[in-house]
Amino acid sequence: MFISRRSLLRCKAEDFDVRDMWEMLLPILGFLTGIVASLTGVGGGVFIVPILTILYSFDIKLAIGTSLTTIIFTAVASALNYARQKRIYYKTGLILAITTMPGSYLGANILKILASSWVSIIFGLFLIFVALRMIIGSNSFKSREGAKTIQQSVARSDTELVRSGKTIIMGAGLSFFGGLASGLLGIGGGALIVPIMTLVMRMPIHFATATSMFNMIFTSTSGVTQHFLANNINFESAVLLALGSVFGAQVGAYASKKISSKNLRRVFGMLLIIVSIQMIMSTF
Repeated sequence: MFISRRSLLRCKAEDFDVRDMWEMLLPILGFLTGIVASLTGVGGGVFIVPILTILYSFDIKLAIGTSLTTIIFTAVASALNYARQKRIYYKTGLILAITTMPGSYLGANILKILASSWVSIIFGLFLIFVALRMIIGSNSFKSREGAKTIQQSVARSDTELVRSGKTIIMGAGLSFFGGLASGLLGIGGGALIVPIMTLVMRMPIHFATATSMFNMIFTSTSGVTQHFLANNINFESAVLLALGSVFGAQVGAYASKKISSKNLRRVFGMLLIIVSIQMIMSTF
């Protein structure tokens, strides 16, 4: 069939317009992700990776490396806002970075030897875990004993926590797995580190999310170095996502002072369950 030059140029222009439109959506999606990431302290990878794999047809490994690169910008933006609010436990965050950084480095190396289909399944199962924690996690401390524990945790300062001995050692040891998940799944690690801070180290939730974003700067950077060497980063998409996530992180950090995240966690928890099922089914 003969195709005129004008028709061919029109088809190319239409393809470019569609591609350009999808690229322009990335800052918007990054903005929305940045709000939720900063508000909950999870880093945003639990949303960015599914967005890139399902909507943009990225290979799972490329999506993970790109996600982790975006998280660096989100974490820096969130941490700057939380610093102004004086909600970061700097000493604790740096101590935890001692274990999360090598964990993230190792996770990125493990990703090199795993098949993409297995990575999709692992990520899907991890999303289910995160979703369930987001849905039911807000009800963790309803008993009087739980309320008493929260009051005790609020009284614990950064210096007291660092000098706690067994508590800080246990938190640092468990945080290694948060770093491992960060490098392997491109999630920033907050989905594991925040529960470790609140449940094991008895940190107040609002300080835990802020400190998690501070810690995430070091954790994500460590993992990104390996993803860069493995050519698992689409820098153009990472920058476009970061343009939105930086502003979204500011909104989320500010909103965290004003609203309860209970209902928000439930809504996004249900969304994550749907996305996780989609990711797992796509491998078959």
